[in-house]
Amino acid sequence: MPEIVLATLNARYVHAALGLRYLLANLGDLAQGAVLREYTIARAPDAIAADLLALQPRVVGLGVYIWNVRETLAVMERLRAARPDLVIVLGGPEVSHESEAQPIVRTADYVITGPGEQAFARLCREILDGRAPPPGILAGEAPALDGLALPYDLYTDEDIAHRLLYVEASRGCPFKCEFCLSALDKTAWPFPLEPLLAALDRLHARGARRFKFVDRTFNLNARIGAGILEFFLARMDARLFVHFEIIPDHLPEALKVLIRQFPPGALQFEVGVQTFDARVQARISRKQDNARTEANLRWLRQETAAHIHADLIAGLPGEDMASFGQGFDRLVALGPQDIQVGLLKRLKGAPIARHEAAFGLEFDPDPPYVIRQTDAIPREDMARLARFARYWEVLANSGRFRHGLPLLLGDSPFDRFMAWSDWLYADLGRTWAVPLHDWFVRLDGYLREVLGLDEAVVRTALALDFQATGTLGWPAFLRPYMPGRAEDSIPT
Repeated sequence: MPEIVLATLNARYVHAALGLRYLLANLGDLAQGAVLREYTIARAPDAIAADLLALQPRVVGLGVYIWNVRETLAVMERLRAARPDLVIVLGGPEVSHESEAQPIVRTADYVITGPGEQAFARLCREILDGRAPPPGILAGEAPALDGLALPYDLYTDEDIAHRLLYVEASRGCPFKCEFCLSALDKTAWPFPLEPLLAALDRLHARGARRFKFVDRTFNLNARIGAGILEFFLARMDARLFVHFEIIPDHLPEALKVLIRQFPPGALQFEVGVQTFDARVQARISRKQDNARTEANLRWLRQETAAHIHADLIAGLPGEDMASFGQGFDRLVALGPQDIQVGLLKRLKGAPIARHEAAFGLEFDPDPPYVIRQTDAIPREDMARLARFARYWEVLANSGRFRHGLPLLLGDSPFDRFMAWSDWLYADLGRTWAVPLHDWFVRLDGYLREVLGLDEAVVRTALALDFQATGTLGWPAFLRPYMPGRAEDSIPT
């Protein structure tokens, strides 16, 4: 039986816990007596606790995040009841800040804040040697990256076959955007490139083809970024998919030359625009050149095959509906394939909290700590934005309504989609569990009856969209318009 179990509850099975693998890889000789267990938040706490108890460990280390803190506490309570002697160690961003007030922290023996690779190994050694320190909160320390054991060989064959593989080329962030925990970093530190590429090569040789880089600023260091892009270009095949998070206003020519060479489906960029309002940017310590951001996004869409996932945040201090809507329209005009509208969250430790009083920021006290209202956006409008975000995800980001969506958006995307969102919610009374057939029925009704668009234009567009879904059982109102002609024959 293992003496140490490292465990966490992922949001979904496809996710793999990079942090736990780092801890395991850096346990040294203790690793032979340690195992890793991953669950999802959908699994019952009783079942998770029973699985962990069956291993009979002396130490359980749990990774705690904003999406699993409640479920993890429920598991811990069951572990405590069954094994009072079990040593429970917590780590992760959710318990690394404002720790003392959290019930989950009070239920644990130890909490390691910040980077845990060295501190967790040291603590486990002390516990197993009978030299355990007094229970409490222990500060982790940032390790020298050239001395850190990389965890990528710990991805199993099942991980490679069925999950996204999380990797990183750097840690930290030099920027100070106050909604983000990375605002607490002093700078960004790159991993030595050659050992990283060697580890990625071993993964690739085992069949890995889906890589997600968790770096906040992948394109900050052009030399490192170019080396990684060259690595994947040299191993390009039809199954390769690589995801990077990039700074929107920094795209050196050396990276552009390489990005152009990737075929469709291989490269995805997450681009955090967040807000185009210069006053709000300054207020939250976000440095962003909006003109360069627009130029880079336009270049990526026009000159490359990269898939662009762009982020906007609603509820930032001082930004009202009009300002957010203007930013949304500005982003839609640049044509990213996905726009994620996210409501501001108050991450524990993030400096955004300093604006609460001055700008009337009120957050839900429970995870994920979503903004409820500000002095610029009242509660009712924030609820409307939440519905807007959900409906946009289904209607626009899904890619299912490539022909119908432009009819809905017209030349005022934010206002038109908000009106549709309000109308749809009044009709449905919910944002979830809407069958695909119902989306087509309601969009058809709205476009014809509310916007007054021509029936042939609407239904020809929706018929093309329905055909692209591959779904059987055509809605009766679309059957006369089933595509039997080229797309360019849509009436105008």
